Amino acid sequence: MLAYYFRLALRSFRRNKVLTALMVVAIALGIGASMTTLTVFHVLSGDPIPQKSDRLFAVQVDPRPMLGYQPGEEPEEQLTRFDGEALLREKHAKHQALMTGGGVTIEPDKASLRPFDTDARYTSTDFFPMFDTPFQYGRAWPVADDDGRGRVVVISQALNQKLFDGANSVGKPLRMDGHTFTVVGVLDEWNPNPHFYDLETGRYGGSEDIYLPLSTALELKLGRNGNMNCWDNSGGDETAVNAPCTWMQYWVELASPADAADYRAYLENYSAQQKSAGRFERAPNVRLRSVMDWLDHKQVVPGDVRLQLWLAMGFLLVCLINTVGLLLAKFLRRSGEIGVRRALGASRGQIFLQSLVEAGTVGLAGGLLGLLLALLGLYAVRQQPVDYAKLATLDGQMLLMTFALTLVASLLAGFLPALRAMQVTPAIQLKSQ
Repeated sequence: MLAYYFRLALRSFRRNKVLTALMVVAIALGIGASMTTLTVFHVLSGDPIPQKSDRLFAVQVDPRPMLGYQPGEEPEEQLTRFDGEALLREKHAKHQALMTGGGVTIEPDKASLRPFDTDARYTSTDFFPMFDTPFQYGRAWPVADDDGRGRVVVISQALNQKLFDGANSVGKPLRMDGHTFTVVGVLDEWNPNPHFYDLETGRYGGSEDIYLPLSTALELKLGRNGNMNCWDNSGGDETAVNAPCTWMQYWVELASPADAADYRAYLENYSAQQKSAGRFERAPNVRLRSVMDWLDHKQVVPGDVRLQLWLAMGFLLVCLINTVGLLLAKFLRRSGEIGVRRALGASRGQIFLQSLVEAGTVGLAGGLLGLLLALLGLYAVRQQPVDYAKLATLDGQMLLMTFALTLVASLLAGFLPALRAMQVTPAIQLKSQ
């Protein structure tokens, strides 16, 4: 029966080509605009590490003085070096990583390459198992290199391709900023977005090319980047152990989400101890946020993307309202045909179903055209000078969403006209013929 109704819909399209074209274009424009913005929103608001995001937590404590204190305010989003190193030594979680972003100058051995700058991450070895970083060659450095300021590095797949033509470079020397390091590992492709573990150095885009022990970077005074907040005179070295500056990120992995309460209590006890020792002036004020809570807190999705999403959905609604009017006009023009079918025995339900199939067929054609418009819109987004531009691509999930949204939208648009069509009175229509 549905196949028969589908054939009737195609015949109807041929009889009313202009009206059909207007409906298809209306739906296509709405679907194209909404799926472009919905895809961008989906990419930017996705879970960057879904397999364990509920067990990874960003740590916040408040070491600031009482000057400017306001009850209930948020603590610092980063840690001082003293607090970060103290928490790292105590190893109260399953995994913990202290880190900051940096930049180094690579001095290649290849004659065809000139020295170049690249992003680096100074961290501790738990960074790799905690964030499930895949290795193509080698492994992470041992804990002894954290404690002993080892001259070791893990490099990205892209950098390995550039410097060593993609070969296994484990054990080979790499010179940076006038110092020689040994490659101990090469990451496989790994690029979580958003860049959740350090939103201070960029929210979207590529991951770092170089990873090395934080202790080594501090000893060699390698260049760093990211935000820093100081509330007192640091004595000239803002990265010193006792400097009153927050500039490091600290993440922990707990065995289960249920352990968060115990770890939060541990942070409160630590803050209370620091207050008793005279380092902290404020009462314990800590936060422990999971990955998705952290992204929500930092409002990672740009406000203009949210606004564009609402505007696009509003535009889709306008297009659907126009489609409702066009379908209603089309069905009412066929009142005589519908009256004859009712007189020949077609039930109201059959007329309703036939009309919905016709609306769904219009929606299918509009969805195909809308998909092309969405791809064109996403291409335009990728040309914009924003850090998330390259991420704007249509994946399988959003492709299915396109057709689901098209089907739902077209059926909703066809519901009222189909309801009106099924109420056509056969006697009146036959009398008028």
